[in-house]
Amino acid sequence: MPAARESLLEAAGAALLARPWPSVRMVDVAATAGVSRQTLYNEFGGKAGLGRALVRREADWYLEGVDRVLRSPAASAERIASVAEWTVRAARARPLVRALLTGCWDGNLPVPPGQGVRPGVPAPGPGELARAVRDRASASLSPGEGAQRCELAVRLALSYVIAPGEEPGLGELMRLLRLLAAPPQ
Repeated sequence: MPAARESLLEAAGAALLARPWPSVRMVDVAATAGVSRQTLYNEFGGKAGLGRALVRREADWYLEGVDRVLRSPAASAERIASVAEWTVRAARARPLVRALLTGCWDGNLPVPPGQGVRPGVPAPGPGELARAVRDRASASLSPGEGAQRCELAVRLALSYVIAPGEEPGLGELMRLLRLLAAPPQ
């Protein structure tokens, strides 16, 4: 039931944006998705399984965005800066992405990766995500173009997620990243 699974994850994600995870009710998620509660339990086994799937989905969503940016026809330095910009925007917009990237979990979110029973593939932690971005950059950029600079740019971007700069926008970060991403002279 891929359509039901996706509908349930959409409904759970919307519920999480509206209220803390402990207040999200399975009956409400099922009703919003237009499926029975039994379908939800069959698909995820329970609330913990739904939470794990939601966390995994957010990690995949973030990495798909990284891939999309890296496939752009822009110059390498611009793609590296754009990955960092994507990281900040995604983390600011989605609490689970922010938690995955920073490791800062609270009681308002599903169980963080590595805690509790973790059947299936666990969601990556912050270091694993930064390395995944580096590996994707390595595959997308020509050798020597900056996979390590891309990882460093993402790590710098995460500092703006944790402690935003003085500017309301991303201009300050983007200026720093363009300097960082530029090839050495």
